[in-house]
Amino acid sequence: MTEEANNKIDLDKAIIQELEMTLLKQNQLRAHILRLDLIHPVLSGNKWFKLKYYMDEIKEKNFKKVLTFGGAFSNHIIATAFAAKQSGIESIGIIRGEKPATLSHTLKQAAAYGMKFKFVDRKWYASKSEPENKTVLQNEFNDAYIIPEGGAGKNGIKGSKEILLLTPKQNYTHIVCAIGTGTMYLGLVNSSVAGQEIIGITILKGMNDMMDELIKRIEDPLKIKFCKIFYEYHFGGYAKKSSALFHFMNSFYQQTTIPTDFVYTGKLFFAFNDLVGKKYFAPGSKILLIHSGGLQGNQSLPPGNLLF
Repeated sequence: MTEEANNKIDLDKAIIQELEMTLLKQNQLRAHILRLDLIHPVLSGNKWFKLKYYMDEIKEKNFKKVLTFGGAFSNHIIATAFAAKQSGIESIGIIRGEKPATLSHTLKQAAAYGMKFKFVDRKWYASKSEPENKTVLQNEFNDAYIIPEGGAGKNGIKGSKEILLLTPKQNYTHIVCAIGTGTMYLGLVNSSVAGQEIIGITILKGMNDMMDELIKRIEDPLKIKFCKIFYEYHFGGYAKKSSALFHFMNSFYQQTTIPTDFVYTGKLFFAFNDLVGKKYFAPGSKILLIHSGGLQGNQSLPPGNLLF
């Protein structure tokens, strides 16, 4: 993936930060956060990993434009727009829902990076992966390279497997992450060491059958029994929020100085805090949480909701 010399991905900035929280000490636990949000101002968190091999393939096959999918607050949309600009190719975003009177901050920024939008109704969006709809898009956009929503797919999983290369992964009993499409979760499962429990926190509503789909892409069947997904921490669905979530995010920041976003990581750390309180983790456990970035989404919030 090509990048401007002064704006490169810097994996050395992905520090591992220990959580210093009274609740952890009371339960005889240690927890670290892998700060992927620090590696780049736009391609932050897991986005670079999920896009890496797609962008390499685009370059190798000499595609001139890339097309992908997402909602109005999609980190994937803005990351793809930026990566395409850096690679000197066109980008198209197929956006879920009717065009709003005012674009979200995310879409405004993606447009600034040169992305063109096509807004589609939610019924069509739900069937976007059907062969006939892919054909329609290929014809309309002149054989653009299509990246699945959220970077899902073989290339996204391949890139996500490299996340744990930044850690002494063998030191942890549990690895915890937020789940959107499940792409990063699969990468973590497939690159985990034997016996590690990989926990996913879904941020979408109605995903209770997700594990049935993810199992099909787990490379080692012996790891399946160590996979766990919690479905009850979505706060009403994708990008849904509440005063309780904001209160937690602010409190978490005051305790740790770690900023979170209301779509993914705020819900991730809320869930983790709740699970610790419910004694889910055995004393002596050592847990790694993945900060997957996405902080740009907070800029769509009215002032005053967050302290950071």
